[in-house]
Amino acid sequence: MSRVLSVEAVLPRHSYAQETITAAVAPLVARDPARAAVLRRLHRSAGVDERHLVLPLEEYAGLQSMGATNAVFVREGTLLAEEACRRALAAAGVEPGEVDHVFATSVTGVAAPSLDVLLSERLGLRGDVRRTPSFGLGCAGGAGGLGRVHDHLLGHPGDVSLLVAVELCSLTLQHGDDSAANMVASGLFGDGAAAVVVAGADHPLARADAAGPGHRTARVVDTRSALYPGTTDALGWEVRDTGFAIVLSADLPDLLGAHLLADVKGLLAEHGLTPADVPAWVVHAGGPRVIDAVRDALGLAEDDVRESRASLAGAGNLSSVSVLDVLARTLDGSGAPAGAPAVLMAFGPGVSCELVLLRLEGS
Repeated sequence: MSRVLSVEAVLPRHSYAQETITAAVAPLVARDPARAAVLRRLHRSAGVDERHLVLPLEEYAGLQSMGATNAVFVREGTLLAEEACRRALAAAGVEPGEVDHVFATSVTGVAAPSLDVLLSERLGLRGDVRRTPSFGLGCAGGAGGLGRVHDHLLGHPGDVSLLVAVELCSLTLQHGDDSAANMVASGLFGDGAAAVVVAGADHPLARADAAGPGHRTARVVDTRSALYPGTTDALGWEVRDTGFAIVLSADLPDLLGAHLLADVKGLLAEHGLTPADVPAWVVHAGGPRVIDAVRDALGLAEDDVRESRASLAGAGNLSSVSVLDVLARTLDGSGAPAGAPAVLMAFGPGVSCELVLLRLEGS
């Protein structure tokens, strides 16, 4: 089993209360007073108290083209991802030159050379580092990325992998678009980056005694991916001259409710477990209705999704970064005993579900 050595989530320095963001965004999105009233209601019901934005709030009025927003993504996204990586590497006790593989995921901007290349130069990674850039996993990117890192380490058990996710969701705001999807997104999504350092089973840092006392880590036991048929129009992007316009079906929570339990049971059954045996749940903070759907489908208690609620309230839905932020919070705050199983999950375009079965270590 590969071992998660550290998880670090980083948020931009520009922080605003939800009410402040609403006041600034409403005139940009909904010019009709009736639609603006709907926007304000949607923002109030998003479960978000505060969000961190990569730019000062007043600068978003001038961002109205794909070129302008993507330039900000490449510049600022690289800086934010670099900070997350440096923190994660330091927390794991790993030097940049010891990293053998980088998996980079994002869905809110594009770059060529890709972000992993830009980060390689800034961090000082080796010239022969293996790279896996990813676009399109969406909100499932953090969970899917952890799964693909684990897959790599199964074949290269002596390696160290670095997973990095960066999402600048605020750059996807569509001016003058008062559709329900754009109004919901304008009140739900935030900006952030996260990095995870994972060691293969044969690496010295994967030994049970490698972490210091009190340092909680986790083992990756298994992963599972699922695509739900007939749902390709439920979640994703419509690419416009003005950037990425969100496609977001109101039926998404119902889709999760219909499929998730069978997927989770299937993963757990392979290891002689049931949902009742799992004390820790790392659930993508996709929004209040998504968290509710997961809780209800799996028969969880509200306390089981408290870290997801806290992540949503304090940062908004961070897309691929979200579940990694929840993982960091869970490792810091879970009272589950060492050896206890945990299930990490996130959902993205497809509609897709990415699951990771973990074993918690330390206390």
